[in-house]
Amino acid sequence: MAEASSHPHWRRNLIVCMFGSFTTIVAMTLLLPFLPLYVEQLGVTDPAAIVQWSGVAFGATFFSAALCAPLWGKLADLYGRKLMLIRASLGMAVAMALIGVADNVWHLVGLRLLAGLLGGYASGSMVLVATQTPKDRTGWALGTMSSAIMAGNLVGPLIGGALPPLIGIRNTFFAAGAVIFVAFLATVTLIREEKRPPVAKGAQAKVGWASIEDKGPIVAMFITGTLLMLANMSIEPIITVYVAQLVADPVHVTMMAGLVMSAAALGSILSSARLGKLADRVGHWNVIVGCLAISAVLLVPQAFVTSGWQLVVLRFLMGLSLGGLLPCIASVIRHNAPERAAGQMLGWSVSARYTGQVLGPLLGGFVGGHYGMRAVFLGTCVLMAGGALWNWRVKR
Repeated sequence: MAEASSHPHWRRNLIVCMFGSFTTIVAMTLLLPFLPLYVEQLGVTDPAAIVQWSGVAFGATFFSAALCAPLWGKLADLYGRKLMLIRASLGMAVAMALIGVADNVWHLVGLRLLAGLLGGYASGSMVLVATQTPKDRTGWALGTMSSAIMAGNLVGPLIGGALPPLIGIRNTFFAAGAVIFVAFLATVTLIREEKRPPVAKGAQAKVGWASIEDKGPIVAMFITGTLLMLANMSIEPIITVYVAQLVADPVHVTMMAGLVMSAAALGSILSSARLGKLADRVGHWNVIVGCLAISAVLLVPQAFVTSGWQLVVLRFLMGLSLGGLLPCIASVIRHNAPERAAGQMLGWSVSARYTGQVLGPLLGGFVGGHYGMRAVFLGTCVLMAGGALWNWRVKR
């Protein structure tokens, strides 16, 4: 804790960043339950077109966010991390309010792209927390941040299912924008950023990627981030069909599928801070290798379950193991990237995770359709085991 005195505001920064990250992630995901209804309200009548436009509108935010994350990380290195959080929270508040007044589906898609372009609060928070927290508490702090982010992903669809019947779809967007505006005010007034030492003459010759002497650990973290999301998302296209084979009553299929999808996120929420704290003691690399290896082992029985509840329990246990990856990835990048390149590298790691979020469903759907649903679990197992071996090798 010797370093804590040089970062007097890191605990308060962490609390504000957790609140802001939670609210912005909720805003990005809350429209999932009612998105087809909103698309229909905007003038799309063909059922197939409604499904297609819903998918495009939902993915648009994550697509533009993935493209912009490295840029915002680089600008954070140059002009300050707090400034990027102010930009992201104000931009998201405005974008969410504008989505509530969209006139047609093209406006909806464009504004969802704008939300991803202007957003990035959660990734910016990870940068600020990683660089302002004492190094011996980095894993724990990033673990709590990860819990807030994953809680937003879990709570967002629940709020999106509850609010529209009460206040209407458009007012739901206005309410989300108002809550994010509160996060904007908290960011402006409460977050304090430590001043960084000026760059010495000639130091500008090497910036960003060129300033990293040993690139192996950083590349390993990019790959690990992709594997993390791939492991979470690979079963998305097949889960309802797979659960239908395990549940006798068709009425309970969708409920059980929802539990299976939520179980991993809940496990990660519960374990992130604890595994981050453990990593501060035993080493971040050790936790990464262990989490990947345990996840690989847990994927095998998922291919041979005989009931829906068995799958729920196994996904929950897998979520417990995966919860340690996100904070440890950020910690390793933090310790292996120079101060003035940390934001950009963490931004690239966000893009790597979004890549896994896109590749996971694509690969899962392809493998499940051509080789059977068990092959999805076993194929993901091989990838996770390969990631564990790769990280063990780079660690050595």
